[in-house]
Amino acid sequence: MPDNYSKIVQENIRMLFENPKGKSLEFQAFGMNCVIYPEGIFLKGKKEEGVLGILISLYALHAGSEEMILEPLKAFKDLPNSSPFVAAFAARTQQVLVPHVEAIRRTRESFLKHLSGSPGPHGAGGDFSFVLKPFPKIALCYIFYRADEDFPASATCLFSNNALTFAPIDALADTAEYTSRAILETLP
Repeated sequence: MPDNYSKIVQENIRMLFENPKGKSLEFQAFGMNCVIYPEGIFLKGKKEEGVLGILISLYALHAGSEEMILEPLKAFKDLPNSSPFVAAFAARTQQVLVPHVEAIRRTRESFLKHLSGSPGPHGAGGDFSFVLKPFPKIALCYIFYRADEDFPASATCLFSNNALTFAPIDALADTAEYTSRAILETLP
């Protein structure tokens, strides 16, 4: 018997293929090869029916033909209708990274490759920053400050300017959370 997540994934896939764009869709999601067929979502060849499946299906439903616009970057709290999710976003996306700022700085090249990353835009600030693309049209800019004698370490995650065009607000929050998890999974 399918669980609630798999039911949501299947319903989103059904809507996606109502007006078929082809027999399948293929793109990178969270650094993995993703293929969506009418019968399911497959990450690295394995069927995905959990939270990642929901995020991928929502992205596929909303992506459209518009191009991603990176700057000016937007804070999650400044996105419309984000207020119910702001505290969880800060805890699960940003604060979870703070104890690992030094390890992230030392090993960032490994997840930059894995998550279609690049150095942060000029003027992003912080002691170091980078941009990751969990989906082809959604970019996240992570900005880090290292701890010093006056201030503790900190981490900030900003969204590409038109990220809300490609996913609903709750899916954007979860996309950032799962991207932060992917960063942590690459740490030694």
